[in-house]
Amino acid sequence: MSKWVYTFGDGTAEGTADMRNLLGGKGANLAEMSNIGVPVPPGFTITTEVCTHFTKTGGTYPDDLNAQVEAALETIGSATGRRFGDLEKPLLVSVRSGARVSMPGMMDTVLNLGLNDETVGALAKDAGDDRFAYDSYRRFIQMYGDVVMGLEHHDFEAILEGFKDEKNVDLDTDLTADDWQLIIERYKALVQEQLGKPFPQDPRDQLWGAIGAVFGSWMNARAITYRRLHQIPESWGTAVNVQAMVFGNMGDTSATGVAFTRNPSTGENALYGEFLVNAQGEDVVAGIRTPQAITEAARLESSAPEKPSLETALPEAFGEFRDICNRLERHYREMQDVEFTIERGKLWMLQTRSGKRTAKAALKIAVDMVEEGLINHEEAVSRVDPASLDQLLHPTIDPKAERNVVATGLPASPGAASGAIVFSSDEAERMAGQGKAVILVRVETSPEDIHGMHAAQGILTTRGGMTSHAAVVARGMGKPCVSGAGSIRVDYKAGTLTASGKTLKTGDIVTIDGATGEVLSGSVAMLKPELSGDFAQLMEWADKVRRMKVRTNAETPADARAAREFGAEGIGLCRTEHMFFDADRIGDMREMIVADSEEGRRAALAKLLPMQRSDFVELFEIMAGLPVTIRLLDPPLHEFLPKSEQEIEEVAGAIGVSATKLRRRLEMLAEFNPMLGHRGCRLAISYPEIAEMQARAIFEAAIEAGKRTGNPVRPEIMVPLVGLKAELDIVKAKIDAVAKMVAEETGTEVNYDVGTMVELPRACLTADKIAESAHFFSFGTNDLTQTTFGISRDDAASFLPTYQAQHIFETDPFVSIDVEGVGEFMKIATERGRKTRPDIKLGICGEHGGDPASVRFCETVGLDYVSCSPFRVPIARLAAAQAALKAKA
Repeated sequence: MSKWVYTFGDGTAEGTADMRNLLGGKGANLAEMSNIGVPVPPGFTITTEVCTHFTKTGGTYPDDLNAQVEAALETIGSATGRRFGDLEKPLLVSVRSGARVSMPGMMDTVLNLGLNDETVGALAKDAGDDRFAYDSYRRFIQMYGDVVMGLEHHDFEAILEGFKDEKNVDLDTDLTADDWQLIIERYKALVQEQLGKPFPQDPRDQLWGAIGAVFGSWMNARAITYRRLHQIPESWGTAVNVQAMVFGNMGDTSATGVAFTRNPSTGENALYGEFLVNAQGEDVVAGIRTPQAITEAARLESSAPEKPSLETALPEAFGEFRDICNRLERHYREMQDVEFTIERGKLWMLQTRSGKRTAKAALKIAVDMVEEGLINHEEAVSRVDPASLDQLLHPTIDPKAERNVVATGLPASPGAASGAIVFSSDEAERMAGQGKAVILVRVETSPEDIHGMHAAQGILTTRGGMTSHAAVVARGMGKPCVSGAGSIRVDYKAGTLTASGKTLKTGDIVTIDGATGEVLSGSVAMLKPELSGDFAQLMEWADKVRRMKVRTNAETPADARAAREFGAEGIGLCRTEHMFFDADRIGDMREMIVADSEEGRRAALAKLLPMQRSDFVELFEIMAGLPVTIRLLDPPLHEFLPKSEQEIEEVAGAIGVSATKLRRRLEMLAEFNPMLGHRGCRLAISYPEIAEMQARAIFEAAIEAGKRTGNPVRPEIMVPLVGLKAELDIVKAKIDAVAKMVAEETGTEVNYDVGTMVELPRACLTADKIAESAHFFSFGTNDLTQTTFGISRDDAASFLPTYQAQHIFETDPFVSIDVEGVGEFMKIATERGRKTRPDIKLGICGEHGGDPASVRFCETVGLDYVSCSPFRVPIARLAAAQAALKAKA
């Protein structure tokens, strides 16, 4: 017979803390607290396996569950001296959810279960308090009616508020036992009226109704959304915890509250929390009464300093509570989030779990606990969520600021920014040049918008997903971005955006929040990022344990410097195409593209050469001898040309050709599927003069930077989109020829490596052959994901949410590496590449390089480094350290 039920309480338990997967987090911690002697009301846990059965079978239970529940109820009764449904000493219970990871507020809870028209009288007599008993009964009807029977919570609240108006009172505590009895009758009438059946009176019917509701809440909309956002598998399920009720609403010597053993906002080592006298748990968070501070110190800083703290109101219970909090923190070696009830002076602990905290607090707590001897350096590194560091690296909206939300899109790049609306990149650059802060608003961005994106404080698009052009570039620049705000209508001609019935025009101020995806009207107060000593300390510990290096994706001096400040160990991807979109270069680039002959192209490229060389010199100097991987021109040439008729006329005049010739060139370069078209190494093979110019710029820059800094530069030249060894061989031969030529001209030889960006399935499968010519592989996982799935990341936003909702994708494959498909190709390429060239350098430079889950995967594959956008470097450093610790465990 399977065991579905585990009891706890009265100083013993059938479960332990390490049974979290079976008992859920709450059940495992209740068992653990019982085992270490903390006062816990007795109860039992129905396992997560029952939830799985319940979900798969459409709401049925294992055959032997009922008998095990009845036996557990008898055990609780023996511990409390009460019996479930008894008419003299009734046992009342709470029914709560408990997933293996904390999901605060996502699932349902029922309190005071077991009360009916008869047991309420027995409870009143036993407690010697009619008011308390009927208050508990009305609470039960209201909660059970909402959670189990599907009635609206506000309908019950309307009855209660209407009654208080009749009685001319403000607080629930002002109502008498007789008042509660009248309200109970109105509550029951509401149930009968809306459902056509009476409120259930049989305690066992009540219990199974509540158990079913809690298991069912695993699949409610808010729980599904929470799981998706936090990547929690549906298969985990939730446990159900049934526990003897203890009452905080039995007068002035009773109370209930919630607390953290340390401040979850700052990490300060001080009790932090709130409580209410003569209340039950939901009252603390309901906002009907103003909660009171736990400690005297907190009371003096609170909004209600006239109300006594727990420390002074119930000093004996407070002393015991403080000692238990210290004991729990030492036992779990982690900051705890606890719930408690004091029943007529007796303290009961209802829950403990690892407390959620801000990134700032997480860092302080981890560092402090090392200094206190509770944990070691490696545990501290493992404690902080790498993704949470985003909170520290960008400006954020002041939590106290008022938010006037006009639209919501996707939180594509973290941070927040306010500025005047502009609808074109040229306007963004012009206004930024005047010292004005602007937000660039586009339907979608393209490589031509680089200058405007660089000039803007933030980017807002109405189309595109988390890996759209706007999102990727914004993250690389460290700028906030909200993408895919589909409810916004942009009219470029009128210079307006419309959302929520409101129309905003060019120059109006908006604020975007890249952490939430919200678009706000007006300017909003911001908080500047602070990289504290705790941050630096944790990063130092992380760097000592990680194996993989962390580089950055950068092509501007500002990005390179920012990345170095964040601890980048080189550049893993310099996208040279971004260097050609600047206003002083795009004309020469377009002249090269439009040229009719190789001679004409070389003439235009000669103008670009000193610009490229200067760019590379600065990057080499900033990196001071660290590796720099430069990717040759990758996108198709038509991306550099104008699109609209007006732009064609303007550009034609600027570069000295006829508009007709420019249109003809556009027609020749047009492609149905540019992602799979004339780009990457195909450009270098068709127009070798482009690759030759870039190679010369690299080698000449390496020589100059080496002389300036005294650090020899060994550039890594990356050939993109290679699918066949022959492609790499042709381009590599051109690079080698230029290297020889530069050496002869300057008398200085440059040591360099030539490798490829692995972004095609064929390249992975033939990696053993390609490695004969390549000194390194850098996985371009953005394109490798696109070519593996046959999905365009710029268009996927239209159906990816549906795929995730139907569990076709558990996570967006453009955000976190698809281990089964894309990951398998990476493993094949790694194994075959190393078989040919054991010392081949292997890295990743796609957007996945800053995703903690993807970094963990890269560690298992054995890559040498990951490369990511500058503002994700600290995230990657910490994620790489955690991956190394996990691999070592």
